[in-house]
Amino acid sequence: MKRAKKFIKKHPDLISQYEKTLKILELNPYHPSLKIHKLIGNLKDLCSISINVSYRVTLELYIIDKEIILVNVGHHNDVY
Repeated sequence: MKRAKKFIKKHPDLISQYEKTLKILELNPYHPSLKIHKLIGNLKDLCSISINVSYRVTLELYIIDKEIILVNVGHHNDVY
């Protein structure tokens, strides 16, 4: 994912938090620490999870097919 590579390059200090978030997402998409929630408006088809207080990942979540498509990663203000 091109955006993820750009995000990691810009925020190397968040690599471990980002990787931990993705691992939790893989194991249990509804884990409370992810704070998953559906978005509204133009992003109504997406969900968001938290990396930390300031950074989010927006994603498409298809539990039926066990498929998760990461759409964007970045600062709260940039991904929404």
